[in-house]
Amino acid sequence: MTTGKRLFRYALNFKGIIIGALIMLTIAVFADLAGPFVAKKVIDDHITDIESVWYETSSSEQAVSFNGTYYKKDANFLGDEEKLSSARIVQVGRELIFVEGDFSPEGKKSFSNGILTITYNDSTSTYTGTELTKSEVFSFYKPEITPIMKLLGFYFVLVCISAVFQYGQHYLLQKSANRIIQKMREDIFNQIQRLPINYFDNLPAGKVVARVTNDTEAIRELYVTVLSNFFSSGINIIGIYIALFILNSKLAAICLILLPILYVWMIGYRKFASRYNHVIRAKISDINGMVNESIQGMHIIQAYGKEKQMKAEFEELNKEHFQYQNKMLNLNSLTSHNLVNVLRNIVFVLFIWYVAGQSLSVNVALSLGVLYAFVDYINRLFQPVQGIVNQLANLEQALVAGDRVFELLDEEGIDVKEPTVERYKGNVKFDQVYFAYKEKDYVLKDITFEAKQGDTVALVGHTGSGKSSIMNLLFRFYDIQSGTISIDGKDITTMSRQDLRKHMGIVLQDPFLFKGTVFSNVTLNDPSITREMVEKSLKDVGADRVLKDLENGYDEPVIEKGSTLSSGQRQLISFARALAFNPAILILDEATSSIDTETEQIIQKAMDVLKKGRTTFIIAHRLSTIRNADQIIVLDHGEIVEKGNHEELMKEKGRYYQMYQMQQGEDLVS
Repeated sequence: MTTGKRLFRYALNFKGIIIGALIMLTIAVFADLAGPFVAKKVIDDHITDIESVWYETSSSEQAVSFNGTYYKKDANFLGDEEKLSSARIVQVGRELIFVEGDFSPEGKKSFSNGILTITYNDSTSTYTGTELTKSEVFSFYKPEITPIMKLLGFYFVLVCISAVFQYGQHYLLQKSANRIIQKMREDIFNQIQRLPINYFDNLPAGKVVARVTNDTEAIRELYVTVLSNFFSSGINIIGIYIALFILNSKLAAICLILLPILYVWMIGYRKFASRYNHVIRAKISDINGMVNESIQGMHIIQAYGKEKQMKAEFEELNKEHFQYQNKMLNLNSLTSHNLVNVLRNIVFVLFIWYVAGQSLSVNVALSLGVLYAFVDYINRLFQPVQGIVNQLANLEQALVAGDRVFELLDEEGIDVKEPTVERYKGNVKFDQVYFAYKEKDYVLKDITFEAKQGDTVALVGHTGSGKSSIMNLLFRFYDIQSGTISIDGKDITTMSRQDLRKHMGIVLQDPFLFKGTVFSNVTLNDPSITREMVEKSLKDVGADRVLKDLENGYDEPVIEKGSTLSSGQRQLISFARALAFNPAILILDEATSSIDTETEQIIQKAMDVLKKGRTTFIIAHRLSTIRNADQIIVLDHGEIVEKGNHEELMKEKGRYYQMYQMQQGEDLVS
């Protein structure tokens, strides 16, 4: 399905509002387009129609007194009124001449010494006439004032109707666009929650943010500006062509040349614009990603004096974005104002050719009102044409942004389900587990061990030995290539991820705190966790002593990433968060590496209480923190090389013994 169709399907979620807006738009457009017809009627029926045939009549409404006789225009006679002798008013130059009798006014006219001369096809006719004074001219126009005022009043009503419905359609389209984008952003954010962890391994956070914000905003412009302009312009063009065909079908047919020209131009424009916009949107994502990375790593950038290097890299990225923006600018400049001027000139040349060449015949002569209305409609025709052309850039940007958004939405995700299983005991077993982040590049090989409920299992080894990978597999952030991982004898791949993780807790080396308070960061806004449970968790880990000096206690505001708190305070809050959820399995991933000695002692004292009844996995470089572990697993290049408790491994004098002795020596030196 194309991006355009998918965007259309999104719009159908709020089709009621959009249909209402389009109905209001249609009413507004046709009310506005009635203006030239009203002007035509005023000109032809009430201004230039003074030159029509007048008949002598008795004194009555709409009759005009002239030289003691009453005259009424032919069009103003009722069916049963008697028509007497006829007369005509003929315009010669700027003067109006009253002539008795009926005759054809066609031809070249002149008036001198009371004689009207008309020459037509080498034939000359003369008539006796009287030049009308200004007051007499006004008296002949006087019967037309009332109907003209009625028509002007009708036109004013149409203008008001158009204004009201224009406001209504604009409001409804804006509302529908906001609702569509609201739903789209919610869908994108929900999709982000469904995506596996490995998706974010290869996509910087800034690029994901760009799709949620920049790209959806570009799509919003589609529904607000582009949709409004395209529908408004389309209805205007249809309405104008209907009016043109009503006025004169041959002239209207000439104007149809616009449509194929406009279509071909749009095809050519989209071919280039799509290519440029894909690059522009990609560069915006890259810029967002770099800005996000720079802010996150500002301490390192400034500490190592890399400001100029980062500036140069950003300028290079920004330069590429600028170059393609300029290409789009050139393309838009060529296809917007220039296109409309070319089309306008073509149509007006054809129009002038037709009027000048064909209207010399009596049979095809156009009235002044028709000419005025036709010129007005042709001028109006180019407003929607320009509206369509000017929105082509926004249309292409929206379609490209839609491609990127739907690319994210089409990623295979994992549906979030409510946990349904009872709290498991926490007996964990790895059986001949093999795992690779990339195909066949195994980072874990033949991993086999078992952890009983209540056991503390420590994972040690050099950086990259596979310690964190084991924990990632236990959480099912990734799935294994072969082997089995089971909890209480049940293969974890048969459990939903929510069921599995519901009864697990984790404390990372670099704890992450959300914007909120200390209390909300412990509960993660879970209503099942009471304040008493939070206070107990904080007390059990000894955080009450470390956080006691906070001005607002546990309601102390926490800003992004908890940057106003010390690393020890952040870690203790993270530790309390894990305990508040009362996990069956607790994972400490380098949880004490960023904590000072005093805080570490507080946690170590709490560990004996916390480990009761739950299986605890500890990943640690500092081997002194795991001496009391029930089982220590030593990893080397993804394989288990030693396994046992502290005393057993020290007696073997193998890899663990060497690591422990080395750290003890380093501690003595320090």
